[in-house]
Amino acid sequence: MNRNIPVNYDEIQKAMEDIKRDRFDYFLDLETFRVVVLSVAALNEALMTLYGKTSPDYEKDVVFDSEVNLDAELPDSSEEALDIALSILMDEERYLRIPERSAEEAFNVMKSFMDTVADPELRDSLRSALDGAGSFRRFKAALLSDRKERKRWHGYNAKAMKRVIAGWLKRETGDRKLSRKTES
Repeated sequence: MNRNIPVNYDEIQKAMEDIKRDRFDYFLDLETFRVVVLSVAALNEALMTLYGKTSPDYEKDVVFDSEVNLDAELPDSSEEALDIALSILMDEERYLRIPERSAEEAFNVMKSFMDTVADPELRDSLRSALDGAGSFRRFKAALLSDRKERKRWHGYNAKAMKRVIAGWLKRETGDRKLSRKTES
């Protein structure tokens, strides 16, 4: 049965663009199609309590094993995060980890946007910004001088991300029919 699945592309885009994942990690609940945000600090605190010792820092493929202290008393601040984390980690059929955006893909979108900029001075500034380490930061800084182009960049980037997200969802969810969810 092919059903329309409401997907909030904006939330998934925000998750994908958090490439550090040092504070939060993100999962898509395939039953509700909501983005679930997990605090890495709360997860680490819960893991430390469960293992009864300094736990390994949270990693994307952490596995709970026989070393878990099942009698551990969790602080209230960790209990909810642990419940959510356990649900996600134990039910791979329901939850998909939202991947980070590829640096190569993001760089290519910035390059293609640069080619659409009519102002030769701004285009040259963007071209220079894309040369070498720190290009993402410099690219955004170069756009600060032109509000109209900065706004156009955000729309351009959002359209590119929608294609990336749609491709990822199609690979991960198969033949389910997805629709863009609109927030009210």
